[in-house]
Amino acid sequence: MNLPCPDAFPDRVDRELLQAVAEGLPLVPEPYAALGAALGLAEHDILRRLRELAEAGFVKRLGVVVRHHELGYRANAMVVWDVPDARVDEQGRRFGACDFVTLCYQRPRRLPEWRYNLFTMIHGKDRQEVLARVEQLARDCGAEDLPRRVLFSRRRFKQRGARYGTGRRANGSDSLRAVPK
Repeated sequence: MNLPCPDAFPDRVDRELLQAVAEGLPLVPEPYAALGAALGLAEHDILRRLRELAEAGFVKRLGVVVRHHELGYRANAMVVWDVPDARVDEQGRRFGACDFVTLCYQRPRRLPEWRYNLFTMIHGKDRQEVLARVEQLARDCGAEDLPRRVLFSRRRFKQRGARYGTGRRANGSDSLRAVPK
């Protein structure tokens, strides 16, 4: 995948910054300051460069990959809900406000096979904890009347952020491209 703005190719420092961000931010109270120290820049320069890279389309988003299993959460389930369309935005806000809901998003229904349109991810130490949280979520968010299914994960897949590398254009100049996962 080629990134936008090929004529605004990032300089060496921006490429180093993209590489460092792709490897993950340090787990410290001020990660951008630590990243800046490693690259010889002030925190405000790191934030400015990231903002400019995002505005130019080189960075689409910054996200967090939480390794729940390593934190002791051995059960996780995607709870799918059949929410009336007129109610889905409000219901999504209610679900998303719960501290134990780690993802909440709307997807289109795939009728007639799949009627569910709102998805919530819940993690727990075991299946019983997850099921108890599903019941609590339904009760606390006024969703006891909504049809739902609890889909437990059977296996984990590796999660990581985008990886970027440089390549050569036909004219011999560098290009920045996403590296397949």
